[in-house]
Amino acid sequence: MFKGIIPPIITPFHDDLGIDEAGFAEVIEYMIAGGVHGIVCGGTTGESYALTRDERVRQFRFAKEVIGGRVPLICGVNDMTTTGACAYAVAAKEAGADGILLAAPPYSLPTERELAAHCLDVDRDCGLPIMLYNYPGRTGVGMGAEFLEEVGRRATFKAIKEASGDIDRLHLLACDFPHIEISCGAENQALEFFVWGATSWVTPMGNFFVEEAVDFYNVCTRDKDFDKARAMMTALLPLMSVIEGGGNYAQSVKYAVAFQGLPAGPVRPPMRDMNEELKRELHQVLETVKRTLGAIRSRANANDGERHVRLVG
Repeated sequence: MFKGIIPPIITPFHDDLGIDEAGFAEVIEYMIAGGVHGIVCGGTTGESYALTRDERVRQFRFAKEVIGGRVPLICGVNDMTTTGACAYAVAAKEAGADGILLAAPPYSLPTERELAAHCLDVDRDCGLPIMLYNYPGRTGVGMGAEFLEEVGRRATFKAIKEASGDIDRLHLLACDFPHIEISCGAENQALEFFVWGATSWVTPMGNFFVEEAVDFYNVCTRDKDFDKARAMMTALLPLMSVIEGGGNYAQSVKYAVAFQGLPAGPVRPPMRDMNEELKRELHQVLETVKRTLGAIRSRANANDGERHVRLVG
């Protein structure tokens, strides 16, 4: 279920800020054609915070219709209240979701026991496989050991997307909670996550560099070629720095999507479009990264060909 490259999809908008469903479907097709293993609908990358409840629920249903069972659909069901999160989880189940992505409710700052009760209530209402989402930078609270011990007793809590940026969290999860699958949610730590046995990467790059992201996953998990993975990560780090730095995350991802010739459109308020200087910087970084990753992949293919000739000969 929660394995491989599982991108959180953007929500393309028209210039009038209405949802571009044809564009949404086009991005889904791009992802699936590139080899993704699942798709998250309703996450931060999709600007769920700027969508109405009706828009979010409609998006669950439309995503399921477009995907058509080709890959799992995971729906983000986060809300400021337990009642709201439960309602979104039920709506996701009714839409045919294969799993849900569940974070702490923002702003209220629940204790670990309160947060566990929140997540257990959502689980009771929908019963779908759950990927937890630990991102204290956005929610204000972390999913600590007490929380994990409580929810980890339920078989439906399958995985956790770890986005704290704290490498010690990765060690905690791998060593103390091996029954909960680890998903990379910290872009610049993807290599470290896979070294420590992560099973998936929920990366926005699947919206625009899907083949590169899938290739990186295969290099790490199938080939165990961490020299090549290190070279790829070295190439990717400048891009990750631009996208995740400076408070322009949604704008940067959408710009990168448009860079690939895919529909993206503007962002909804309170976000605003990037300034021209950042656009130029991001464009240059995207071109450099794409060229460098292409060269790495070409060299690897050439080396594989040489090895095959020697073996045959």
